Amino acid sequence: MKYPDSIHPDFSARDALQGVDPLQVSRWSPRAFTKSVIAEADVALLFEAARWAPSCFNAQPWEFYVSTDKTFDDYLNLLVEGNQAWAKNASLLGFVVVKKTFSHNGKANAYAEYDAGAAWMAMTLQARQMGLYTHGMAGIKHDEVTAYLKLDDDHKVICGLAIGVAAAPSILPDELAAKEKPSPRKPLSEVLRR
Repeated sequence: MKYPDSIHPDFSARDALQGVDPLQVSRWSPRAFTKSVIAEADVALLFEAARWAPSCFNAQPWEFYVSTDKTFDDYLNLLVEGNQAWAKNASLLGFVVVKKTFSHNGKANAYAEYDAGAAWMAMTLQARQMGLYTHGMAGIKHDEVTAYLKLDDDHKVICGLAIGVAAAPSILPDELAAKEKPSPRKPLSEVLRR
């Protein structure tokens, strides 16, 4: 399903080279969401996209824990207070978790977080294609998330996430509304070294 994209962000601060897929450039992390239901089939599509991300030894070390109607408030309470203020309007909240060791040999997987980032980006681009937005969050209560999800020592919580339909910035407190716009990027010369 294609969700209605009723906002029109100003992407003029983004100066991508001609030929870059517009989906990449239109990816950003809003805080203003309008409470909307995401169909279960669409939730499956989001994380199906993540499933196809590349990973070291094809270990696919990522796990996405995502709220349901029943657990949404529990997930919300696992965010730091500042994130709770805006994330309460997201459709889904969740956490990215990695398995710290390889299943095939039990050795430490030094690339698990890198691989989880690839899965996150795949899911995020799928969300944009569907008219949805994502917002990753470092501001979570890591120890409480670990306990709530009953994770063992071989798993690590990386970050939180919010997914939903973007809303006008006016629904946010003034200090957040002022920041509610797509940000620019470093020049290519600072990223590509030759």
